[in-house]
Amino acid sequence: MSTMDMELRRISETSRSAIVLILLLCVHVAHSFYLPGVAPQDFEKGDELKVKVNKLTSIKTQLPYSYYSLPFCQPKKIVDSTENLGEVLRGDRIENAPYSFKMREAQMCNVLCQVTLDEKTAKAFKEKIDDEYRVNMILDNLPLVNPVDRGLGSPDVVYQIGYHVGLKGQYAGSKEQKFFMHNHLAFTVRYHRDVQTDSARIVGFEVKPYSIKHEYDGKWSEKTRLTTCDPHTKRLVVSSLTPQEESEVKWASRWDAYLLMNDNQIHWFSIVNSLMIVLFLSGMVAMIMLRTLYRDISRYNELETQEEAQEETGWKLVHGDVFRIPTNSDLLCVYVGTGVQCLGMVFVTMIFAMLGFLSPSNRGGLMTAMLLLWVFMGLFAGYASSRLYKMFKGTEWKKIAFRTAFLFPAVVSSIFFVLNALIWGQKSSGAVPFGTMFALIFLWFGISVPLVFVGAYLGFKKPAVDDPVKTNKIPRQIPEQAWYMNPVFSILIGGILPFGAVFIELFFILTSIWLNQFYYIFGFLFLVFVILIVTCAEITVVLCYFQLCSEDYLWWWRSYLTSGSSALYLFLYAAFYFHTKLQITKLVSAMLYFGQLASKWSGGHEFGNILRFTTLCFSFLVPDSDLLDDLEPSHALIKNEREDDADGTKLLLV
Repeated sequence: MSTMDMELRRISETSRSAIVLILLLCVHVAHSFYLPGVAPQDFEKGDELKVKVNKLTSIKTQLPYSYYSLPFCQPKKIVDSTENLGEVLRGDRIENAPYSFKMREAQMCNVLCQVTLDEKTAKAFKEKIDDEYRVNMILDNLPLVNPVDRGLGSPDVVYQIGYHVGLKGQYAGSKEQKFFMHNHLAFTVRYHRDVQTDSARIVGFEVKPYSIKHEYDGKWSEKTRLTTCDPHTKRLVVSSLTPQEESEVKWASRWDAYLLMNDNQIHWFSIVNSLMIVLFLSGMVAMIMLRTLYRDISRYNELETQEEAQEETGWKLVHGDVFRIPTNSDLLCVYVGTGVQCLGMVFVTMIFAMLGFLSPSNRGGLMTAMLLLWVFMGLFAGYASSRLYKMFKGTEWKKIAFRTAFLFPAVVSSIFFVLNALIWGQKSSGAVPFGTMFALIFLWFGISVPLVFVGAYLGFKKPAVDDPVKTNKIPRQIPEQAWYMNPVFSILIGGILPFGAVFIELFFILTSIWLNQFYYIFGFLFLVFVILIVTCAEITVVLCYFQLCSEDYLWWWRSYLTSGSSALYLFLYAAFYFHTKLQITKLVSAMLYFGQLASKWSGGHEFGNILRFTTLCFSFLVPDSDLLDDLEPSHALIKNEREDDADGTKLLLV
């Protein structure tokens, strides 16, 4: 074997070794990768398991309160956990608790403290019980659940987040309503043990609350044993054991019980329903684009006399007015820019959610991501608004950038400040602290506003989009329209189909927000989101074509409102949901619901306007100058223009 062959063989072996090493490194990196904040924690036998408490929540008031706002048993020193921005905005207040367990060691009944309620504290407990408040706890980043039988003979169990502070009821033989506080908690910690290392990971945290009138002998002290919670006595009321059960569920699947989706057939029905609407609209758009439009053009080319050409009506007669600058064009530019910002935020959030980065185990991650994405999408908002502004022959790009940066955020911020003042007046933990308020203001003024101006500058530097046809100097008179082409009627009709494509999924979203349930079916949600975009685009194109055929060229604002009107139906459906599904009776809670709904409605209204770009592209296609240039000169009457040498104006011959 020659020296050259030996050298080549040595290089080949070295390369193979390097490849194997790289693959091993990749495998090692993949094995050690975990999402931030959700890495598993191994516990040895006897390790202390520390429980944390979170806010008190109620679906009747929607006002969260900190755990220690009621006189529960407290540790020697209350320590607040560090919450992220999303957790603070959600009203989470995570603190340490006096509850403590030992890994894989069952515990007997432990007495935490004895609390004597005075009239004020008893009233506070009664109010929380009457409003159906639930206590939330956390162990190893896993929320506490209360397993409840589904009933109707079903062996399935429904997991309710947290447990009720207490309940209302009557003693046997009495009609007087009493309030009972849950003062006895039977916890169950489920763990999965690794056979090789003998360490364990927590995969479940359950509780069964009881209301018991405990008894004890002698004088109360810290070492007093309850006679009603002692297996060695004959007066045992409830089991004194806090079990720890080994489970076959692995750590990676411990959230499956929380996210179990028993109504997937309803979601698939929603998808099929939405797809049918999309197919129907796609057929209409295909008919317009492939049949009606080209048939009109071919028939127009075959006209033999000028009189026949003069009798032509429809969209061909308004080609010189289609791109006339609309009224309040600056406001339209601002809305379009904000719509791009909303669309970018929603799209990127959906992608991250489907990849698992925004799982429920990362509390507050979804809200934090949406807020930060909104801030950084200001770059695209400024770019889109300035591009359209320049198309409208605008020259003051700084003015349009300022409006884009402040108009929509100012409206939402005003609603936010009013609602926060109301929540603060109720002494709720949902009130945003001043430090967080300052952080939000910094995100707006320190990051979002400069990015909007940078985007507007970059967009304004680009050459303006040229209209495919020249706009006439004198506006064409719009003929009297049929009743069904009335702007209000056509706009309201245009919002029905997009809303119909998503309203089933909307029910689950509202349930997740207002009934404190987990929503983690982002795959379904993304499909519905895509269907919504396609539906809005197609219905806008169809109605714009009908409008142009009726010789009405004022399509800019109508195309914006056509798809945006679906937000109106969303608002009405949410109001229907409020009266039929929620049990909110307090004025502040109702104002909180509709105030947040108003801000979301304005956001949805802004999102709808992004579909106006579809109509813009369609309007570029309909009166395309290349198609009109192919017409015979004697037939192209709508392009004949005569110049007046005296003043240099052009008159359209009709």
